[in-house]
Amino acid sequence: MKRLICFDLDGTLSQHKTPITQEVRTMLDRLSEKYKIMMVGAGNAPRIWNQMGQYPIDILGNYGMQEAVVKDGQLCIVREDTVVPDKEMFLEKCAYLREKYGYTQYYGDSVEFHPAGMVTFCLLGTPAPIDEKIAFDPTREKRRVLYPEVLELFPDHSVYIGGSSSFDFTPKQYNKYDAIMKYAAENGYSKEEILYVGDDFEDGGGDSHIRIYGMDYICIDDYRKTPEILAYLWD
Repeated sequence: MKRLICFDLDGTLSQHKTPITQEVRTMLDRLSEKYKIMMVGAGNAPRIWNQMGQYPIDILGNYGMQEAVVKDGQLCIVREDTVVPDKEMFLEKCAYLREKYGYTQYYGDSVEFHPAGMVTFCLLGTPAPIDEKIAFDPTREKRRVLYPEVLELFPDHSVYIGGSSSFDFTPKQYNKYDAIMKYAAENGYSKEEILYVGDDFEDGGGDSHIRIYGMDYICIDDYRKTPEILAYLWD
């Protein structure tokens, strides 16, 4: 019997960095009558909360580096683990990858250093238009070409094929599986009572640790069909 349902956002409940629909909000309302529901994302908690139209839900952001809850209609960060990344190293190695694989034309900054210490290598640049990002690598095939070498260059980090056109880096210990299990231990849920819903379970995907460590999950191939796919859970 499942008691806790954990959701990814981009590609699972919506298009990349696109607001959720009213149909998805209604689905979450129905599920919350029967289960505890929460978000587990690659982005930070405020970004996830705003993309969801400030839907009242617990959020684990930055692959578990951040935890937030909603109190009196406001998002409250209750935990934020921080690290200090080696910026010079990241800039140097990402510049090498750009040169080698031909991604030398991009918008704005090449690398984004998040306040918590997570790092994003943006192949199109941080301020690239959203439509270009979405069209760039929908099957993740382009980034999978780079992925083995990215792993070799950053051995002290977990490396994710993140978003629609980037790679995310966190310290080794941060991933969605461990983040959920920490939350579960603190809130009285066993692994058998948890269901995860995501779209990217292949090696390097943001949801890959869920598959690797054996948590029950549902893989979403088309975010537009998620309410239909999950309808059986509230019947």
